[in-house]
Amino acid sequence: MPKYLSRQHVERYASDGCVFPIDVLSPLEAAEYRRRLEYMEARYGNLHYAPKPHLTLTFTDELIRHPKILDAVEDIIGPNILVWDATFIVKEAHDPRFVSWHQDLTYWSLEPPDVVSVWLALSPSTPESGCVRFVPGSHTRQLRHRDTFAEDNILSRGQEVAAQVDERTAIDIILAPGQMSLHHGRVVHGSAPNRSDERRIGFNIQYLPTHVKQVVGDRDSAMLVRGVDSFNHFEAEHRPSVDFTPESMAAFRMAIAERRSKYLYQGVDRTPA
Repeated sequence: MPKYLSRQHVERYASDGCVFPIDVLSPLEAAEYRRRLEYMEARYGNLHYAPKPHLTLTFTDELIRHPKILDAVEDIIGPNILVWDATFIVKEAHDPRFVSWHQDLTYWSLEPPDVVSVWLALSPSTPESGCVRFVPGSHTRQLRHRDTFAEDNILSRGQEVAAQVDERTAIDIILAPGQMSLHHGRVVHGSAPNRSDERRIGFNIQYLPTHVKQVVGDRDSAMLVRGVDSFNHFEAEHRPSVDFTPESMAAFRMAIAERRSKYLYQGVDRTPA
């Protein structure tokens, strides 16, 4: 029996590559986590796409370990769970930036493709605010991509599925604050600009079963959040006891960015400034 998801949720994830909405936080809890994020932004600056904030900020360490999230992830990938990455993805009000249609595992270099991404809403995620959209069933095969480095594309390389995506088949992942979606690392997804008057804030977490490994670049790191790791494919990461200073956070982000560029930009002629 699933721990948190229903059988219908599990079956839908298997067939569509995505399932939502799943309740995690109460509206008051979601508002409190948003308050803590925006307090840290006021102190440290923009945290949009800052890598692995759970290694530097204690409240994000709380979120990646939330029992409801872990129970739902366990229902998909089993009891031995690593967090490989996490990021806040923020679109400001009337932000022109977008995310092109893509499959994450095209450039993550993780095998086998048993990667579950959590997208936890800390503000309303709607079509008007540029919610994530996905193409059901697109996780069953890897598609060819091309790099565009488009100016308003949030993705690091502006990568997009090379073939035309039939957007009539896409589904909007509409979430209230405190709800999450789960999507497979190979499902085709993207999002439009935020046309609303409010920020769109999501916390994105990548969970791996411990048998998954990095196949390109230097040995990467990950954090065990449930079960045991008998494979040791990743260097072990450790929980923060206090929030880092701005200087140490900046140094950490630089180190992660330098290491990850070896596989995120593999085979690319140029990287962003």
